[in-house]
Amino acid sequence: MPQTEHSSLLAQYARLPNKGSAASSSSSANAASRRRIPTQPDRVLDAPGMLDDYYLNLMDWSSTNLLAIGLAESVYVWNAATGDVTELALTEGDEYICSVKFTEDGSHLAVGLASGPIQVYDVCAGQLVRTMSGHPSRVASLSWSGAVLASGCRSGEIWNSDVRVAQHCVAQMKGHRGEVCGLEWRPEILLASGGNDNVVNVWDGRMTHAPKMSKTNHTAAVKALAWCPWNSSLLASGGGSSDRTIHFWNTTQGARLNSLVTTSQVTSLAWNPHAKELLSTHGVPDHHLALWSYPSLTKVADVPHAHRTRILHSCTSPDGTTVATASSDEDLKFWKIFDLPKSALKGGAGAASGRMLSGKDVDENDGIGRKSKTGISVR
Repeated sequence: MPQTEHSSLLAQYARLPNKGSAASSSSSANAASRRRIPTQPDRVLDAPGMLDDYYLNLMDWSSTNLLAIGLAESVYVWNAATGDVTELALTEGDEYICSVKFTEDGSHLAVGLASGPIQVYDVCAGQLVRTMSGHPSRVASLSWSGAVLASGCRSGEIWNSDVRVAQHCVAQMKGHRGEVCGLEWRPEILLASGGNDNVVNVWDGRMTHAPKMSKTNHTAAVKALAWCPWNSSLLASGGGSSDRTIHFWNTTQGARLNSLVTTSQVTSLAWNPHAKELLSTHGVPDHHLALWSYPSLTKVADVPHAHRTRILHSCTSPDGTTVATASSDEDLKFWKIFDLPKSALKGGAGAASGRMLSGKDVDENDGIGRKSKTGISVR
């Protein structure tokens, strides 16, 4: 695009937060240069049976501080507050776990299986409450928006399932020619999807006959997707081993804002909820973590060889400070990556969970609408 238009878009997405917010400072670049993140994990747990499959999504951290991880034929739930571990799901025969995802309130966990069905568990009761069938092959990606569960299949189809009704499939989206390995809802309308066909799609949940935006800039599978917490139109996507690039998209105008070439396969992306930073995790060849400042895209910190083999999954704690990573080396590691804002450390409002950046940090009318933490009833 013309340089003038590109500069205008960058300026729009780089607007500073209101004065007094966690990320507001004219010296943010200098602060970023002083950031230090640990080069050793805060905790390491065993994860025996972790499948070495780039396309699966086998870990999630709930808003109630429970971490779910799929290991071969089982799903385990680890309570981060007490350290207790429970086995929630167990498959039989050749079946194996392909994806896990908590509801927004943490009350239910969806589990995608290799043969196509999706199981929904009541986490507190530890019971299976529903099995939804219909996908012809494995379900590698899941994402909740209220009571609607988006599921991505190896066939390239995405289904929206309303778990409150008997005929659960309320929409089918056909925009990929390869396995759908990345799915992320942006509350409450847009759904981003990435596939083994190297395509990034953005869908309007109200009009699912065709994607609202479709991009083919990546040259490898797209698993890593992350919506920006302070600008609801900004999406980051990362490509696999023959691409190694992170692209930043204006999903309102369908424009690419910027690109960041990395040294390794991009396996996951996570925005810092307290500051304008993006964490990327990587597979072959370097198995590392990298923290980037946004929008300058300068590297703030790097953890080389964070795992012995490629990092496959990551998720962020509900207080937004700790990132968990899992690898085929069968280690589950916890890293203190993101700092709480000073107001939280001093015991101010929001000290319990830390103050999160939101759309109000940029513009009262340009943020993400926060959904209430209401439960769902499952039939």
